Formats: sequence, structure tokens, C-alpha cells
Amino acid sequence: MSETPQAVLSVDFELFRHTPAYRTASGTMADETVGLDGVDFLQSAFETHDVSTTWFTVSELAETNPTAVESIAKGGHEIGSHTRTHRLLSELDSETRREELRTSRETLEAVSDAPVTGFRAPAFDIAPGHFQDLAAAGYEYDSSVVASRSIPGWYGGEFELVEPGPAIAVWDSAPPEIAELPTSVMPGLRLPLTGTWLRFFGPRYTILGMRLLARRGVVPVLYVHPWEFVDLPSIEGVPKRVYWHTGAWMRRAIERILATDFEFVTARKVLRQTDLDTADPDQGASEATK
Repeated sequence: MSETPQAVLSVDFELFRHTPAYRTASGTMADETVGLDGVDFLQSAFETHDVSTTWFTVSELAETNPTAVESIAKGGHEIGSHTRTHRLLSELDSETRREELRTSRETLEAVSDAPVTGFRAPAFDIAPGHFQDLAAAGYEYDSSVVASRSIPGWYGGEFELVEPGPAIAVWDSAPPEIAELPTSVMPGLRLPLTGTWLRFFGPRYTILGMRLLARRGVVPVLYVHPWEFVDLPSIEGVPKRVYWHTGAWMRRAIERILATDFEFVTARKVLRQTDLDTADPDQGASEATK
């Protein structure tokens, strides 16, 4: 009997107010905690399906909602960084970028009481010197690369790496000690398997892509946002595509994905298995790093 294939269902832990779609909108909302209920849903679903995963967390949420981050870490999940304020890195000067990386890691480690070695950039937006900045801030791996085809107005077309590898395979100047765990795209079609694309194409699309990757020996790396699982308020200027299939539809979709015959594990575990994690695997003595 073949082994159960693995997958990473990572969470970009941000609230709706952190999204570029809201920040550039003309309207506002009174409740800045929209999306937090999605954290509760995901934690419950992960516990029900015995799932461990990685939460790339905006660290200002650890400052304002420390119990949420503590609960995630105590639930056996890995905490990674998603910067401190979720501003696009390419729009910041180099000093501010480095500060976002350094302070977010320090805050998350203090609140979670566990090592924070992984990073994902907001909107997969990285800037020159990205991997050097990660190394200087004490990170060991990145998960900001998407080998997607170019999507006008979005991202894509820059990278080809589809499975774990050294960051030097992405940028020649990257420090050799930094690893890269790309998020997954559909083989052939080269569109992302999750994020907005899960909500556009449905869970059958995502599950098909997961199985195609697993047959090729590639661990699928998926991502979701807590705000996708709640009923969003109507905000003037937020594109209609942002609202498409959020709330109850997304809750049903993720339950279908979790019910598949995959073992969902942390990003850190995948990297350890591929000998790309340079950290001591016993560091932290916490299930959050397993």
C-alpha cells in the first residue's frame, strides 16, 4: 500500500482590513476585527480533521490578539511571519522592510513561545534583497514564490520553482542557507491552486491539482485567509471578485479539501523531510515546529 500523500494547507493570518483591496477602497468599516471569526472556524476544522499546518501571521495581530496566536501555537501548528503590518514590501524603503521582518519575528516568537523560522510576503510581493533580508532577520525559509503564469493586474511570470529548493534556485544572490517553499499552481495551466482561484474554480479544481502534483512527487502547498470564511461587509470600492464565494461557500469548500486522502502537515515538516531546513529539529521542543 502506498504512503498517504502529504500537503500543506497554510493560513495567511490577516484580517480583512489588512487586504490591499480594502486599503485602497474608498469606503470604510466600523469593525476592524472582520475575519477573526474565521480563525475560530479554521482551528475547529483543523482539530476535527487532525491537521497540523503553518499560520503565516501578521504580527500586529499578536500584539492586539495574543490569545489567538497562543491558541494556534498550542494547537500544534507552526507560526510563521507575514510581516508586522501587511504592507507590500516593494512599496517600502529598505530600512522599513528590514524592520517589518525583524520585529514581526521577534513579536511572534515572544507570544507563541516557539521558533519562527518561516516567512511569506503579503500578496507574494517581494523586493530586491529579499532573501538577504530574511537571513539577516533570522529566518530560514521563505514561501513567497508562485510559479504562476503572468496574470495582468495580479502577479506571475517571474518564477519557475514548483517544489522545495534552495532560495538560490530563485535568485542567484540568495544566501545558501535560505530555503524556498513555493505555493502550488495547477500543472500545465499554471494558475494558483488556492487563494482567489479556489473561490473562482471550486474545490474540485484544487483537489485535482493536489493529486496531479502528488503523482509527480511534489507536496501541494495551499493557502487561505481567515476573512474568506466569514460574511464580509459591503465596502464601497472593494472589487466584487473579493466577495465571490466567501463565507459559507468557502467553509464547505475547505471541509471537502480536508476530507481528502492527504496528510496535512506544516511547511517546516516538508522542508525537514527534503533536507532543506537548517535548524535543529529539536529546537523549541514544541509541536508547533513538527
